[in-house]
Amino acid sequence: MNKLSHIAFIMDGNGRWGDKKKKGRNFGHLKGVETVKKIVKASMKLNVPIVTFYVFSSENWKRPKKEKNYLFKLIKSYFLNEINSVIQEGIKINIFGNIKKFSPVLRSSLKRAVKFTANNKKIIVNLAINYGSKDEIIKAIKKTKNKITIKEIEKKLFTKNMPHPDILIRTGGYQRLSNFLLWQLAYAELFFLKKMWPDFNPRDLSRIIYKYKRIKRNYGNI
Repeated sequence: MNKLSHIAFIMDGNGRWGDKKKKGRNFGHLKGVETVKKIVKASMKLNVPIVTFYVFSSENWKRPKKEKNYLFKLIKSYFLNEINSVIQEGIKINIFGNIKKFSPVLRSSLKRAVKFTANNKKIIVNLAINYGSKDEIIKAIKKTKNKITIKEIEKKLFTKNMPHPDILIRTGGYQRLSNFLLWQLAYAELFFLKKMWPDFNPRDLSRIIYKYKRIKRNYGNI
């Protein structure tokens, strides 16, 4: 069976889910945070060492101001209210992306979460916030002082010292990568679900892991 080291998630469908329930897009985002908590706990039980969530892309700035502000408020309040439990549960937080555009309070809460969980080892939770893969790759190449090689570029990516994702799970019905971990997903197994993110559950995760472990992975071989 295939070894599993890292799962990446594109959490699509929160807003549409909220609209479908006639409670608004922000309600969908709120429920989406609850799903993240459930999936992190399920990943720990399933012995998944690393998970990466696409929280806010560099293209998401095009969204309505009211929705963006609510998303930032959710992120800030989560780390202000949940940081102690995150520490106690052994979760290590990493941030992928450029957080300079965020408010000082939000930046501070994100940096605080990274600092206070740095020594945790139960699971690594990467949060891609104001993240775009093309920008990450360009910056990695610019930082490469020696001969440009795959190995040298990978040393400059956010995922340095981490295995690349074995699985990508995207909810919400669309079958695209949306500028997410383009380099790192080169050989990932891709699972696209019609189910919206707030409806995604630990049972869905278990089923995907079961399928993944039985896939023949060739990496260019026969």
